[in-house]
Amino acid sequence: MSVPRVPFLVLVLSSAAVLAISNVISARAAALPEGMASTPPMGWNSWNEFGCEINEQLIRETADALVASGMVAAGYEYINIDDCWMAHERDAEGNLQADPSTFPSGIAAIADYVHARGLKLGIYSSAGTLTCAGRPGSIGYEVRDAARFAEWGVDYLKYDNCGDYLGRTAIERYTAMRDALMATGRPIMFSICNWGYEDVHSWGAEIGHLWRTTEDIMDNWDRVMWILDEQVGLESYSGPGGWNDPDMLEVGNSGLTSIESRAHFSLWAILNAPLIAGNDVRTMSAGTRAILSDSDVIAVNQDWGGIQGHRIRDDGEQEVWYKPMSDGSSAVVLLNRSSSIAPIAITPSETNLAPSPEYAVKDLWTNEIVLIRERFEATVPAHGAVMILVSPQDTAGAMYLSDLAATPVANGWGPVERDRSNGEDRAGDGAPLSINGTSYTKGLGVHAYSEIRFALNRRCTAFTANVGIDDEVGSRGSVVFHVIVDGIERYTSPVMTGGRAPESVSVSLAGASALALIVTDAGDGPYFDHADWAGAHIQCNETSSTSYLSDRSWISTKNGWGPVERDRSNGELGTGDGGALMLDGTRYTKGLGVHPYSEVRYWLGGRCSTFEARVGVDDEVGALGSVVFRVFVDGVERYTSRVMTGAAASEPVLVSVTGAGMLALVVTDGGDGPSFDHADWADARLHCTANGS
Repeated sequence: MSVPRVPFLVLVLSSAAVLAISNVISARAAALPEGMASTPPMGWNSWNEFGCEINEQLIRETADALVASGMVAAGYEYINIDDCWMAHERDAEGNLQADPSTFPSGIAAIADYVHARGLKLGIYSSAGTLTCAGRPGSIGYEVRDAARFAEWGVDYLKYDNCGDYLGRTAIERYTAMRDALMATGRPIMFSICNWGYEDVHSWGAEIGHLWRTTEDIMDNWDRVMWILDEQVGLESYSGPGGWNDPDMLEVGNSGLTSIESRAHFSLWAILNAPLIAGNDVRTMSAGTRAILSDSDVIAVNQDWGGIQGHRIRDDGEQEVWYKPMSDGSSAVVLLNRSSSIAPIAITPSETNLAPSPEYAVKDLWTNEIVLIRERFEATVPAHGAVMILVSPQDTAGAMYLSDLAATPVANGWGPVERDRSNGEDRAGDGAPLSINGTSYTKGLGVHAYSEIRFALNRRCTAFTANVGIDDEVGSRGSVVFHVIVDGIERYTSPVMTGGRAPESVSVSLAGASALALIVTDAGDGPYFDHADWAGAHIQCNETSSTSYLSDRSWISTKNGWGPVERDRSNGELGTGDGGALMLDGTRYTKGLGVHPYSEVRYWLGGRCSTFEARVGVDDEVGALGSVVFRVFVDGVERYTSRVMTGAAASEPVLVSVTGAGMLALVVTDGGDGPSFDHADWADARLHCTANGS
């Protein structure tokens, strides 16, 4: 929470400041426990809905409700008690103590209750003499209070910004508590809540795991939009281990409609914001629960790559926000801020997706999938958002349908199952696939009437499967299988009954763009019609190719001076103003010119085998400069060069990337400062299958 203040100004940082921020990871390694906040934290906080009207019964009931509602299964793990939990005075020894009228059992007992339900406990204090509600603050008591929190079993501290600061800066006050928490030896998530003041985004990662970027959120659309605007330009400061925090969620509270709540949740997800619910989860509606627990939207927020989304288009009342995903797809929010419905369109090229003949677009709220080539348009409701995932559909080789994006149009009982037989009501509750005594590890389990559609890329040649009634129903059930290619029925099975041997299906897909798998009842009613598309897969063309990285679309870049250059050395400030790439007197026509700290990420999609390049400091700086080149494959460092100077010979790089999703090329300063560090990834290229090119 915060006291009313005017919005802070976002300052333009110098190139030196940007470079310093880029080296936050190394500073963090020495300051905070490793492995914490690898993805944005998820949980619940008491303030937005209850303010000071809290007690231990509320906390216990909320913990139970999080479990019962399925929110714990969806990823929520923290129960955070905000202001007003503590007594108005410290005890005789100077310790914080729980308010005996509202928390008579004490915080340790609450922690035990929360932990017993598989959750973690968060607590609150302030980096001043008083909390925002006038209770005792922690300034000057950091060591004593941190030890108390650890003794009680606290897992998360929200550290506010109220009270008298005693002449100390924010960095001094928050560093003191960080050090005190570290000294306890207990891993405690540290939430810096200084309302975005003193450019916290530029130093927060060295001190905490998340940091508030604005003043308090409020339960209305205008405030949510104001906070959203304050996130523009902050995306480079957030990532695994430390996150920009635009404040807690108001989803499900009375000031937002269901449409506004869904837009709010979509935007916080794409921003990699901590997902801290602020509603009464004990009494929330099914609609609110569905928003807060949507697995596809949460997956965008929790993506391991940790690249924060940002605004790529501002058309006034309509905006487009984009986040690159670690699987090579793009998450997009089409936002309509106006009071009337509006169409919003997006092209794949706007989100740096790799070139592909076609793209699958999945609506993450409706689960509908459509195939596009160049443009997607949606009609977005007033104060609403459409959230989509856009994926290249340029597949190759043999691919199991249970691993591919699909549009389940219908299924007679429960969901379509991937690699399981038709279950009861929930995904994954079916048994292993088995037909006439033969088990299958891959396939689709359905129930008549069932229809599933797949978008193809016109390079696929054949569909193959074994079809039949699953053994789990014995000799019962009777169905007919149909394969539809571009709207034409290409295969119809005989009537298949339980206990009958499977039928082998092979259908040509040459030049096809759509495949539909349908199962109908054979005429005796749908009971026991547990039908298996066992081993169902498609075969697509695959050839080998080599591609230069300077010709590929990257997912994201950081560069210490000017932009990353394609086929040029690092220039001044504009694209294309560098010189020719030169190492050891040899000119290279292809490659990347960068300046530390530099990071360039590419999506490989499991289609490439090797990365190779020649690295060194460009000849244009003579004997000056010193850098280190690093290659990361799916987050693991696979190559580190020696310190390379302008006087040193270049060296070759050859790294296996077989089966990998993400390639990151990083250049850091060699230790003498960033001046003249013109680093070249010369001849940088990938060896891939056709669809990785």
